[in-house]
Amino acid sequence: MLLLEAKNIKKYFGDRLILDVEGLNIYSEDRIGIVGVNGAGKTTLINILCKKLEPDEGWVKLYGNYSYISQLDDPDYKHISDEMASKFGVPTSWNAYMSGGEKTRFKLALALETQSVLVFADEPTSNVDMEGIELMEKRFEEYKGALLLISHDRDFLDKLCNKILEIEHGKIKMYNGNFSDYVAQKKQEVERAQFEYEEYVKEKKRLQEVIIETKQKVRSIRKTPKRMGNSEARLHKMGNQKAKANLERAIKNVEKRIEHLEVKEKPKEQESIKLDLSDNNKLHNKIIINGKNIHKAFGDKIIFQNAEFSIYNNEKVALIGSNGCGKTTLIKMIMDREDPIKIAQGAKIGYFSQDMSILNEHSSIIENVMESSIYPENFARTLLARLLFKRDDVYKKVNVLSGGERVKVSFAKIILMDINLLILDEPTNYMDIHSLEVVENALKEYDRTILFVSHDRRFVGSVANCIMTIEDHKINMFKGTYKEYLSRKKLKRENNEKEVAQKQILILQNRLTEIIGRLSMPSKKDNVEALDKEYYEILSRLKELKKLL
Repeated sequence: MLLLEAKNIKKYFGDRLILDVEGLNIYSEDRIGIVGVNGAGKTTLINILCKKLEPDEGWVKLYGNYSYISQLDDPDYKHISDEMASKFGVPTSWNAYMSGGEKTRFKLALALETQSVLVFADEPTSNVDMEGIELMEKRFEEYKGALLLISHDRDFLDKLCNKILEIEHGKIKMYNGNFSDYVAQKKQEVERAQFEYEEYVKEKKRLQEVIIETKQKVRSIRKTPKRMGNSEARLHKMGNQKAKANLERAIKNVEKRIEHLEVKEKPKEQESIKLDLSDNNKLHNKIIINGKNIHKAFGDKIIFQNAEFSIYNNEKVALIGSNGCGKTTLIKMIMDREDPIKIAQGAKIGYFSQDMSILNEHSSIIENVMESSIYPENFARTLLARLLFKRDDVYKKVNVLSGGERVKVSFAKIILMDINLLILDEPTNYMDIHSLEVVENALKEYDRTILFVSHDRRFVGSVANCIMTIEDHKINMFKGTYKEYLSRKKLKRENNEKEVAQKQILILQNRLTEIIGRLSMPSKKDNVEALDKEYYEILSRLKELKKLL
């Protein structure tokens, strides 16, 4: 069923054409993820489609009710049912003091409660912890309507989407499948473009060689020998002229074929970022950060109680945990070198915070990064280009950049500093997927110690070789990748379930023995029918529990 129709959409910001969409239809079974670089027009498109923003040209028709989930806007309605509040772990009434994650879950609960046929969602996973993201995934999977969402969370897009809409240079292109399918299709497009370019170059070269050979033949046509008579010489000259004219005509024909060849551009190759770090700057301590007997509370709220941790040299540590567990508090304690936390002597910390306070609003991008860079400007420009700040873009002032663009400039500035310890607090929020992957690869190449907070599961899985969690006021360290951590967690949960099942089996077996005894010799007080029913219920339950062992 058709839910949305858009035709000939154009949107300008000043004299710049942001969107130029010939047509877009959304159907009831569509689960569409919108991707594109920061500033491509993703939020503008979604706002036009849900009629929050008028296009300069074209029209949109919506067939049915819809809901809109945005990080920035308050919801239209401020109350949800007890059932939905329970499902999403939020209060029944909206209030401004809820955390960012709670606000997003409240909006999602409201959207699903109103039974909309279409949900628009703009970066719903930002500022939401991993448990919240998994809850969101589950609820969206249960939702029966259409979905149009902007997200940089690749796992989220993989789990929920059956189509990916890419915005590039104002145009849209739809790809069938989830995000991984989209990546595979884009790779095939690049490979095809590379093949077509090589074939074009090969054919052009072949035709150019034909021209060269033919011109050589023209030059090799002999002049009339002096010993020939006039009539004989005339015939020889006519033959040569005819042969020469044929060859010159052939040359023109080949030149026309070259002109009519469909020109194929060489696909752009992405330069990799290899940070050539000096060993003079390297820390040689075995332990870079550690803390013992850590106690921290705000009033009656205990954050840490007799907690301890150690971060070793060259570890890439992902600090994960639910919203409010104390991640930001711990990062702040480390940055303030608050007792009893110790940091290795000689540590030079590069710190990324979400307030991006290291940027000078009135300076240009290149001025900001070069202000503290230990690398030459050409290297800084290469890094900025990979983060999609190319050519004259580097002269833009920071105060005109979007949130995602500021995140990228902050990261570039930090990575180019004279540092040997990186501490990053949610570095990937609001960053486009292309840039996120650039940051991901740069951090994998970085051969120093990193501590970072992130709720992006794929990012954590790609970068971290150690997982740090905060649970029950304690700090736990797991030496291994995120995938290994999840496997260990699953095994532990399964072992706990088996232990619980074994205890329940023992209790039920004792009860079964008692029931068999009473059924074999019932007293006047015994309800044989009820005992018989309970007997079969216990047998059924025991069968289920034994499957868990």
